Amino acid sequence: MSDFSGPDDYQKNFDPKAYLTYYTMTVNSKENEFLVFVLTQLAQIFNSGEVKGETLIDIGSGPTIYQLLSACEAFKNIIASDFTDRNREEFKSWLTNQPGAFDWSPVVQYVCQLEGDKISWREKEARLRKSIKQVLKCDVMKSNPMDPVVLPQVDCLISSACLEGACKDLETYAIALKNIGALLKSGGHLVLVVALECPYYMVGDVKFSSLFVTEESVRESLGRAGYVIERWEKSKASDHFWETSTELSGYLVVVARKNA
Repeated sequence: MSDFSGPDDYQKNFDPKAYLTYYTMTVNSKENEFLVFVLTQLAQIFNSGEVKGETLIDIGSGPTIYQLLSACEAFKNIIASDFTDRNREEFKSWLTNQPGAFDWSPVVQYVCQLEGDKISWREKEARLRKSIKQVLKCDVMKSNPMDPVVLPQVDCLISSACLEGACKDLETYAIALKNIGALLKSGGHLVLVVALECPYYMVGDVKFSSLFVTEESVRESLGRAGYVIERWEKSKASDHFWETSTELSGYLVVVARKNA
């Protein structure tokens, strides 16, 4: 593997089933600090009425759905995307309710609790499945990340724990933010989940690079890419939670608006 994990490394070596072990959760559990923080923030963001519209694109969905569980309350149409074939296949296996798909029900139940149990977890899953219209290949290094598909600009983008793995330095990080911004309407929102000061992470026994970003560098990169920050929430990572799977100082959930 090269010094910084590249596209070929992800295509060949990223095992979605191994990655999904990070997203295990028992109902009513607060053991998974990353999920608890991010799900709580996203429930607030998408149920506030401040971030809403017709269509949302998820940049770098991976094989996960947690980041979309509250978003489907605010957007009728969701487009999922990822770079690797296996991640998109794993995502589709849940979407089409295939045998052997990852069991997200504890996470879905937790989100339903956060949202006041307005609907059952099964209704929540059905609502999300209905809202997801496409699962596309995405490359944030392209000026049109969905190339060759051309999409109309949308009301909102979300990207969770994606850009740090795709960008080798802060210059490409700012470029990626600008590239995905081309998919967003002027005045539209970007919801960004960031792993802070994280140099690598493990997927199974394979080590993948991650861009080491600080709060300051995220703020600067968003400004360079033409976003105005509207919400900024940080949580510190506890030393014991990730053990040997990664190193990081904390997590950010940011809401930013694209300049008109």
